[in-house]
Amino acid sequence: MTISSRADQQVQAALRAVEGEAGDAAEKAEMLMEIAMGLQQKPERPDDLRAAVDLYRRAIALAPEGNALGVARIRARMATALMTMPGDDAAPLKQAREEIETALATLTAEGTDAEIAEAEMNLGLICQSLAGLGLMPIQKAISAYQRALRTFDKKNYPQEFAILQSNLATAFLSIPFTDQTGKLREALAVQSFQEALSVINIVDHPVEYAMLQNNLGNALQYVSSSHRIENGFRALEAYDEALKVRTLHDMPEEYANTIANKANCLANLPDDPENPEAGNRDNLQKAIALLEEARQIFRERQVTDKAEAVEEAIRELREALGPSSVLERSGLQ
Repeated sequence: MTISSRADQQVQAALRAVEGEAGDAAEKAEMLMEIAMGLQQKPERPDDLRAAVDLYRRAIALAPEGNALGVARIRARMATALMTMPGDDAAPLKQAREEIETALATLTAEGTDAEIAEAEMNLGLICQSLAGLGLMPIQKAISAYQRALRTFDKKNYPQEFAILQSNLATAFLSIPFTDQTGKLREALAVQSFQEALSVINIVDHPVEYAMLQNNLGNALQYVSSSHRIENGFRALEAYDEALKVRTLHDMPEEYANTIANKANCLANLPDDPENPEAGNRDNLQKAIALLEEARQIFRERQVTDKAEAVEEAIRELREALGPSSVLERSGLQ
């Protein structure tokens, strides 16, 4: 049996189940949507997502005329399946954008505030992915996230608030630094990471907490500011917070990412912040040691591209040992 035939069988089984149930067309359309959501939430293979999209489309076709809100909800869910399709083809993302924008036209008029905000958040994710492919400006994603924040506030929706703030920060940092507004965007990115961390703690959400602290560290060490040294030491604190969760034992690759980021930060900080003219030989040596550890982990886990990037950084620091060195602007997630 081929993979595609399994997906086809899942669709046919869902259709038979719906046909065998009593109820009106609206109820059956909703049942198909729920089956599609189940396939989407635990896909075993890419064809499961395609099967889910097929069921969403069939649900839309089955929905009775005049049930615009029901159809909009199905479209919104279908968009989330389309946006997670694997591969380099942008077509599913473009379809996802079309579906979510069509859904929003009805949800905005008839849906709940939470439904509208969720759709705006997903529109932001879709636009951010398309922007990453160079197919649209990132500002579209930023606007969608900001609209979602009108409902998903810190008090009533802390988890959604944190996700939105993290996504906003990433979006701000993805805009090329070409003018003076770049400084503002970098500052906004730092602020967004800090806002997300105001509702995410290490006890309840350790993985998310560590990711945010790591990314805050990246943002802090590169933000254009007259407080470069102060921001650098704040970045070190953020990396150390991330390393409370990202341990070598539990999360080796994430641990390697963070110690490599920490090394990059150390390499650009003076040994004595009160006397920066004295240089940073000690910090360069600490940075090399951290990078060597990260390189070993990446090699063991066969993460070749990162191992090579770290190897190049080590080479640069060894050549520059003595004077200060500035590494290429990049941060590992």
